[in-house]
Amino acid sequence: MSTLALLGIGAGSIALLLLLIIRWQVHAFVAMMLVSFLVAFATGMPISDIISTLIAGMGGTLGSVAILVALGSMLGRMIEVSGGAASLANRFTQLLGPTRVPMALTAAALVLAIPVFFDVGFIILVPIVYGFCKAAGVNPIKFGLPVAGIMLAAHVVVPPHPGIVGGAAIVKGDIGWITIIGLGICIPLAALAQVVAGWLNRKGYPMLPTTAEQFAAFGNSEDSTASKARSAPGVGTIMALILIPLALIMAGTTGATLLPKGDSLRNVLGFIGSPIFALMVAVGLAMFLLGRNQGWNRERTNAIMESALPPAATVILVTGAGGVFAKVLTASGIGAALSQSLTATHLPLILLAFIISLALRAAQGSATVAIITTCGLLADAMAGGGYSPLQVALLTVAIGFGSLGLSHVNDSGFWIVTRYLGLSVGDGLRTWTVLTTVLGLAGFALTALLWVAVA
Repeated sequence: MSTLALLGIGAGSIALLLLLIIRWQVHAFVAMMLVSFLVAFATGMPISDIISTLIAGMGGTLGSVAILVALGSMLGRMIEVSGGAASLANRFTQLLGPTRVPMALTAAALVLAIPVFFDVGFIILVPIVYGFCKAAGVNPIKFGLPVAGIMLAAHVVVPPHPGIVGGAAIVKGDIGWITIIGLGICIPLAALAQVVAGWLNRKGYPMLPTTAEQFAAFGNSEDSTASKARSAPGVGTIMALILIPLALIMAGTTGATLLPKGDSLRNVLGFIGSPIFALMVAVGLAMFLLGRNQGWNRERTNAIMESALPPAATVILVTGAGGVFAKVLTASGIGAALSQSLTATHLPLILLAFIISLALRAAQGSATVAIITTCGLLADAMAGGGYSPLQVALLTVAIGFGSLGLSHVNDSGFWIVTRYLGLSVGDGLRTWTVLTTVLGLAGFALTALLWVAVA
């Protein structure tokens, strides 16, 4: 099939998906599955491969996301019911003052995002965001949008995250320079995320009914009310439950960075630093520390944990469907056709690196795939261009920022953020998609300035 036909099918599939969800109010899960089938048929994918491709897309996404969302939801529910989230939010609001809380929360999110994958860190922080928003009397999007934005920015340009590390390996980029540049640019982006999110939030967005019910019940459920009769857990306990899994993950990433492959200590650190194991530890600690503080018996603890699962089910299913759609777009050749078309334009290399990565991100959803694919396409040009290690690092960071923008319905992260913040698809495109694109453009602009300065 011709490149033009593949690009037309890709653009048409996204337009149809948005129409189904926004205009005709079809459930996002059903809409994405339907459009995935249509794209597979339209691109001539062998009929024997269609179902296996859809299953691979669902399984590849849910293999990690389902477990993380379930464990993160259980941990957040126990923190909420015990009164810990409200206690933490009230304490920090008193210390910092209401006006400083949003920026402090965004700055903390940037630090936490360095060792932790975006989806894991955001899910862990959701109950804290809810607690702060409850204390301030605002919707979750007010504080949650800039938190999610800066966490994703760090995820795409700051090692040891997989996309930027894998891309650096392909183009032989210096990890040290990439870390310095990426983190240095993310610091002003944190302030920009706060400003842009504030501008986007100048008008209110109605929360989805399911999220509105969940947020309204946060800290006010029967279990939470009963827990208020007892003293809420201390701020130190709640901070420990948040920081311990992050510390374990950091230990794993540090071991992977510093120790050689095959080293027994690296293998041990990799195991205890896996997000799934780290969250399992946090849930176990919460069962013991919070359960003992609140006087919960085993039956009560299990009931509280199970109550976290129904709201998480929608997030899991919709996220998995996003993975299916992205997999079909990739397997059908639409992503490759787009990147080849852009490579033929012969733009300046740093601009081409950003545009290809941005286009691949928009086409197939995954930031990691966009980074690694773009690095593979441009590896020869970067190797043969006589560039210094600093320039190669800048090109790699430009690719990373390209993968930050245009997060939309084929990105699993889009569904995690919008569902937890209570945004409809249309409002998610008006806020989350705009924020990620502005941050990506701003990050690239700063990278380009450094490129000019060292050229």
